[in-house]
Amino acid sequence: MSEALAHANIYTEEDYYNLPENVRAELIDGQIYYMSFPSRIHQEILSFLHLEIGNYLRSQNGSCKVYPAPFAVKLFSEDDRNMVEPDISVICDPNKLTDRGCTGAPDWIVEIVSPSNSSHDYVRKLNLYMEAGVREYWIVDPLSMKIFVYHLGETDFKADAYTLQDKIKVNIYDDLWIDFTELGL
Repeated sequence: MSEALAHANIYTEEDYYNLPENVRAELIDGQIYYMSFPSRIHQEILSFLHLEIGNYLRSQNGSCKVYPAPFAVKLFSEDDRNMVEPDISVICDPNKLTDRGCTGAPDWIVEIVSPSNSSHDYVRKLNLYMEAGVREYWIVDPLSMKIFVYHLGETDFKADAYTLQDKIKVNIYDDLWIDFTELGL
């Protein structure tokens, strides 16, 4: 084992919360991953999805809430080495909500890919979200104009690919569709 690996820093939730306020980062398996600031298109997609999901949830009068980034999610309550900031988090169990964000897996997560972090969202976070018990995970890729929808059920794994010109069914709800043509990209 190399000297560098033997002395690698393992960071915790405390280190995450002690980062400077203007720094965007996530903590995954004890490692800090710095995030770039979002582009205008990223923010346009984020705003569109937040409004669409929020309007739907409000009309349902249910317990589900939608939170856009920055919003801290501690995926595993007993593990202080994983803190993520999904672009969109939908949480249906109010007991998971804390003053700092969410403790436990959101029901639905949407990540909007930035060119600098695509493998982070497609590989590292997909595996982490599956392990945590996220029910549905969407990756919106503005560069390729594609949307990947992952159904992360307890007994099955299914992935579907769409474009930013499609109307997509949200699988955790019976009657929610997101029509990306309304985004106008």
